[in-house]
Amino acid sequence: GVGSSDASPDEGVVEDLPIIDERAVEQLTEGLISHYLPDLQRSKSALHELTQNQVVLLETLEQEITKFKECNSILDINALFSEAKHYHSKLVNIRNEMMMLHEKTSKLKVSGV
Repeated sequence: GVGSSDASPDEGVVEDLPIIDERAVEQLTEGLISHYLPDLQRSKSALHELTQNQVVLLETLEQEITKFKECNSILDINALFSEAKHYHSKLVNIRNEMMMLHEKTSKLKVSGV
């Protein structure tokens, strides 16, 4: 009577469990995948974009660093140029003095002869 009616539904559930399990697991897996996959793919593309941006940023930084290095060398070059101008004007003065001396000596020679 009562004992057998209590036992039979449990037995039925136990027998059905493997079939329900496989289907349920399959459906749950599909559900989970379809639920989380778009987010994961978005995250993946976002991470990809982020790493690409980081690469671009690093390249830009490297370019800026080289620019700064070039600027420093340009400053050195400018210093060299100003030194060169200074020495050039000295040379010009020396040449002028030599020409004047040459004129004086040639005049002396002329007057001496």
